[in-house]
Amino acid sequence: MAVEVKELLEAGVHFGHLTRKWDPNMAPYVYMERNGIHIINLYKTAAKIDEAGAALAKIAASGRKILFVATKKQAKDIVAEKAGAVNMPYITERWPGGMLTNFVTIRKAVKKMASIDRMKKDGTFMTLSKKERLQVDRLRAKLEKNLGSISDMTRLPGALFVVDIKREHIAIKEAQKLNIPIFAMVDTNSDPRQVDYVIPANDDASKSIDKILTHVSNAIAGGLAERKAQKDAPKADKKAAPAKKAEKAEVAKEEEE
Repeated sequence: MAVEVKELLEAGVHFGHLTRKWDPNMAPYVYMERNGIHIINLYKTAAKIDEAGAALAKIAASGRKILFVATKKQAKDIVAEKAGAVNMPYITERWPGGMLTNFVTIRKAVKKMASIDRMKKDGTFMTLSKKERLQVDRLRAKLEKNLGSISDMTRLPGALFVVDIKREHIAIKEAQKLNIPIFAMVDTNSDPRQVDYVIPANDDASKSIDKILTHVSNAIAGGLAERKAQKDAPKADKKAAPAKKAEKAEVAKEEEE
């Protein structure tokens, strides 16, 4: 689905930061200055959304996960909703240091969460003292808050999608170390050179974040649908095979007659 510049304008995607707070590396994406604020060129934003969307769809079609990162208040709920809708992991609380560079340790914490759940299912939990149960419950709640949304992520993600690269600088650095492609909404106060796929956009307003994330999640959904279709094709061929065989046999029989 092509991105309309008009809808980006209505969502306020074009509003950048104060001119005195800008990063000169964002110059190619700035259209003009108005009342001391930089205005982002929405034609470039639309083109960049299409470019990022195509790349994200490919990653999703390959079966790899895209990790969404947004811990700022106005982005949390939007990211949780959009990433959750396409079954992708996300971090909306504090970024756990070493989330990518020390992934083995993070996986251990996730496994700990699963083992607590097993204890509750098999009744082991009830054999603990009241104090121990309280401690285990607190630990489970803490792990759920910080790592709940990545519990299904069994390996490093195929890409990172970030809202506000200044705020999420630790996540950016970890992804760079591991050569994980970075997709991000980049405002006029940030350095786009840190990102592989730049989407120049207002990363402070919830309307703008929602609009960009809608396009991004739609592109991922398209990639997932393509993957499903590829998986289903051999199954359909297998089912069709006996019917084709019978048809051929019938034709051969008619020819003999």
